[in-house]
Amino acid sequence: MKKNIINISAFIMFFLGLWTTNSHAQEEGIQSRYLEKYLVLAAENNPQIRSLYKEYLAALEKVVQEGTLPDPQISFGYFIQPVETRVGAQQATASFSQMFPWFGTLDAQERVAAERAQARLQLFEDAKLELFRDVKITYTELYYLEMAIQVTEENLTLLSSFKSIAEVQFESGKTGFSSVLQVELEEEELESRLAYLKDSRIPLLTEFEELLNEELQEPLEFPESLWEEQLLNEKSILLEMILAENPRLEQLEHQARSFEEQLTVAKKMGLPSFTLGGTYTNIASRTDLDPAMALPDNGQDAFIFPQIGIRVPLYRKRYKAMRQEAILQQEAVQLKKENLENELETKLEQLYRDYVDAVRNVELYSRLTTIAKQSLELYQTELSTGRNNVLEIIRMERQLLNYGLELARAKTERNNNVYRINYLIGEGYE
Repeated sequence: MKKNIINISAFIMFFLGLWTTNSHAQEEGIQSRYLEKYLVLAAENNPQIRSLYKEYLAALEKVVQEGTLPDPQISFGYFIQPVETRVGAQQATASFSQMFPWFGTLDAQERVAAERAQARLQLFEDAKLELFRDVKITYTELYYLEMAIQVTEENLTLLSSFKSIAEVQFESGKTGFSSVLQVELEEEELESRLAYLKDSRIPLLTEFEELLNEELQEPLEFPESLWEEQLLNEKSILLEMILAENPRLEQLEHQARSFEEQLTVAKKMGLPSFTLGGTYTNIASRTDLDPAMALPDNGQDAFIFPQIGIRVPLYRKRYKAMRQEAILQQEAVQLKKENLENELETKLEQLYRDYVDAVRNVELYSRLTTIAKQSLELYQTELSTGRNNVLEIIRMERQLLNYGLELARAKTERNNNVYRINYLIGEGYE
């Protein structure tokens, strides 16, 4: 019996070592050692991230297109029936022209495309940060499951020791057979919980591999104790950071600017554009002239340059509609942005509440775990002197384990809520 009591004490020390907060669990760089390689892998492999980045690169190419003059026009004509002139017959003609839009139109179109490309970039940034958030949360949930499985397995080992104590007490007449049955019931319940925890690990691991877009060849590595994530700013400051740096808000801001530039384009398109060009005419030499009357410019090709054309935008309804479209689109984006700001503020309130609750639960269950440990140690002493029975120590042991699991859950939720808030702020790969 003394040996069994020593095993119980060893288990309690092991259990508390897993979940008690201490400064050693906060050593610098612990998160990056375990998470960085998975974040890098996800960023490199995730198809959605790669697709959005390709769209951004494609949008950059649009900037070059919009800032370039339209292609020049070249036309060629051949006279089936040559046109006779004083210096010879006109046989063929070629013309060249280049259209020039109103001053500043190309620059405005280029700025529209640039703002749209920046909006695409913010969509990519948002998706990347969301991916990093999901990788961190899924990794933390897997860590919790690993610890819960480990603690449950240790608890089953502990119950085996309790069962031996209960059998010894029953054989000596100190307790009834119900004590043995109680331990067996506890074992059945914990074995069922253990099976569920192991089954829960499979879909979560599959989700983690989907985020990485790669099947893991080696088991995940976990630290001995979960690092502590903290919010370093007040809620009001966090809200200011979200409104200033959230990628989705920035994406809408770039959209609004693109429509503002589009309004400038519409105004300039309602102004005249100009065409400059020239014409070349091939003329055949005259052979019917008397040599004494030879013309000095006989058969000389003719150039007519320059030619100037003006496009006059007479149909004003079109350009008025273009301006009105840009204004309405800009107003629509501003309303979307206002709505998103309200949603983000509400989301921050919820996440901050959950974070504070998790921090409070960490402190609560740390205290309860300490008290439960002290109580269990007293129960052990009373059991060894015959002043207590195994049922009481089983009850306290279960309470200690429940407190420990709740403490682990609170630590997990604390970290995960920090990840969720950092995503809103626009932070993720730190």
